[in-house]
Amino acid sequence: VAGRNENGSEAALAALDVVEQVEAQLTVYRETSELLELNRRAAAEPVVVEPRMFQLIDRAVTLFHETAGAFDPTSGPLSRAWGFSRRQGRIPDDAELAAARESVGAEQVLLDRRACTVRFARAGMELNLNAVGKGYALDRCREVLTEYGVTDFLLHGGQSSVLAGGSPEREAGGDARGWTVGIGHPLRPERRLAEMYVTERAVGTSGAGFQFFRHGGRRYGHILDPRTGRPAEGVFSVSVTAPTAAEAD
Repeated sequence: VAGRNENGSEAALAALDVVEQVEAQLTVYRETSELLELNRRAAAEPVVVEPRMFQLIDRAVTLFHETAGAFDPTSGPLSRAWGFSRRQGRIPDDAELAAARESVGAEQVLLDRRACTVRFARAGMELNLNAVGKGYALDRCREVLTEYGVTDFLLHGGQSSVLAGGSPEREAGGDARGWTVGIGHPLRPERRLAEMYVTERAVGTSGAGFQFFRHGGRRYGHILDPRTGRPAEGVFSVSVTAPTAAEAD
């Protein structure tokens, strides 16, 4: 609700600039990104990383350990093996899958928190922060809006990431429980399963309801379990809340 603040428009533009900066830094689709430069060099030497990006990598590696490997920021080779990185799903053969798994495992990412350096203990590894990148961008936007005094806002990154501050009704004296966020049906996009009030928190939703392929009568979704190297099964969609959008993602 930037219009409530005299600096609201300026704050919104500054937040969008931050999104572009984060995209340029973290994307794996631009050869000039800092993340790709890190991936090119880290198997040979410790690479100094911008402090905020280092904090994000550090958090991602910590989440790897906290989830016993269910979340792994080095799992890009698995996505390529299954064709999901190009949205062209396919079944990899056993040798291809085994080779991809050899390059996966965040326990091989060596961090020096004092020097802000990252090194890979194994050649062929790479970091991919797509899973938390959108949420991280929203967190950075919140910082910018707060600096400008904008405290009532709802930030939405695509279909999966939401970050809320304040309330849309604060000044009107109405319902101040927060912003209404809908939880979509994973198989029927026109339907909502539920609605929730959110303020000063983030919501992250992930699932394989829309990115999948069928082969031999089976359905293979794009959410991979790095511990097995295969698509996760049993759940269509999960939504969670957390203090930050990166963590919710």
